[in-house]
This record gives sequence, structure tokens and C-alpha cells, in this order.
Amino acid sequence: MDPGGYGGAFGGSKAGGQQDPLTFLKKPNVVMRLSALIFATVVFGSISSQGWTYDDTLHKDVCIMNNQSATCHFSTFVGVVGFVASIAFLVGEWFFEQMSSIKTRKHFVIADMVFSSLWAFFYLVACLIMSVAWSKSDEKYDYGSTNILGAIFFALLSVFSWVGINMALLAVNRGGGAFFAYQRFKAGSDGAFAEGIDDEEGEAPDGAYQGYGTEEGQYSEPPFSGGGQTGMNYQQQVQY
Repeated sequence: MDPGGYGGAFGGSKAGGQQDPLTFLKKPNVVMRLSALIFATVVFGSISSQGWTYDDTLHKDVCIMNNQSATCHFSTFVGVVGFVASIAFLVGEWFFEQMSSIKTRKHFVIADMVFSSLWAFFYLVACLIMSVAWSKSDEKYDYGSTNILGAIFFALLSVFSWVGINMALLAVNRGGGAFFAYQRFKAGSDGAFAEGIDDEEGEAPDGAYQGYGTEEGQYSEPPFSGGGQTGMNYQQQVQY
């Protein structure tokens, strides 16, 4: 059974299929990546625009979140990397159908799953440290409250986007990020394992000769026997 609702190995169809842009945009993981892309833009854009101010006393730019430069740097870093990673995974998703190797698909899905989990954690950390730092900030920095609160809010949304909790609730076990990647990985692993079992228990490979039929107690006709010819090519009956 395909738990994620995807037919081929690791959630993709057979290699070489044509990619339809409209169908591609409707995929749950693509929707999640686009959401993560937008959220990441808001996070690092808000901090970059009004997260810093020039301090005449210190003669340098300081972070308006309690003068903690590390908070601004880390939050910007998480947003920028999340933005780039979202684009990279979208490109990989577009070419996923053309990956003929099951091993390549497996590596892509594992990378998706690991990075999604890691970046959800980073967004959660960024959200928490920004909230704490902003609560301790001086009132003179209130002019940047809209941007900072927006960065905190969209960092929180990014956690849901990468983990896929909200989509799992709205789309009945169809999530994005880490949850979706796990579903796809499980579907692909089960499919690959089933194919291996079929190969072992199914018919003999092309060109192989099954020399004995157990049901009728006779040798089957060898290849190139010539049908009704007599002499060397005949069907030997085994009597018990």
C-alpha cells in the first residue's frame, strides 16, 4: 500500500514521464516549499530592513533586539538558507520524475527529510531567541516593532511549513517538509522491497529454461524444439 498516495518509487512516477506545470504546482510538497520560500523571504527581509540601527555612542550598527547582534545574525542566516534550500528542493522536485535510479531518488528523499527536520528546529530556535530578545529591548526601538514581530510570526509559520503539522491536519496525513518526506520515503522503500520480492518469487528471467513441470510430472518442451518434429526433439513423458 502506498501510504502517501504516490504511485512510483519514492513518490514519483516512472522515469522519463512528462512534467505538467499545473500538476506540479498542486503537489503538497511543492505547496509547502513555496510557502517556506515566502516565509523565509519575510523573515530575513524584515530583519535586514529594520533589524539594525546605527548607534552614535558605539559608532557602529547594532541589532534593535536588545542590542544582541547574534540574534539578528542567526535569524537572518536561518531565513537566507531556508530561502535558498526551498529553491533547491523545488528544482530537485521538478527533475525528480526524471531520476531513473531508485538510489538517487532515495538519497534525495533522505536529504529532504533530514534538512526539513533540521531547519524546522532552527526556525523554532530563531523564533524563541527573537521573542526573548525583543521583549527585553529598549522602547526607543519601537519603530521597528512591525518588522520584528513580523519576522517572529513568520519564523513560527516556517516551523509548521517545514515540519508539516498544519498540512497534516488540513490535508489528512498529507504534510510538507519532514512529515511528507517520511511518507514518501516509506512509500518508496515499501515499493522497492515489493519489487524485489516479485523478482525472486515470479517467473524465470527471459531466456531461462524451466526444465521440469511439477504439476503434470513431465519435462516441458525445450526451446526451439520444432513443434511436431520427431526424432531428437520430442516430449518425454515421465511415468511414476
